[in-house]
Amino acid sequence: MSKRLKAKELVNLSEGELLDKEKALKEELFKLNTQRYSGRVEKPHMFSLVKRELAAVETILNAKKEK
Repeated sequence: MSKRLKAKELVNLSEGELLDKEKALKEELFKLNTQRYSGRVEKPHMFSLVKRELAAVETILNAKKEK
């Protein structure tokens, strides 16, 4: 599990770093969903945290692409 970054920290990352972060978050969400469907989720609160950070990364990526 990677370190959680705040939106202010995400803005300072390059587009490549944001893409890497997005990929890692999607993989983490996939693993959580796999645990959900096998019936053994150790940290159910992580779903909302990962989704929220993924949304922030995607928003910043879209904003950078518009510039």
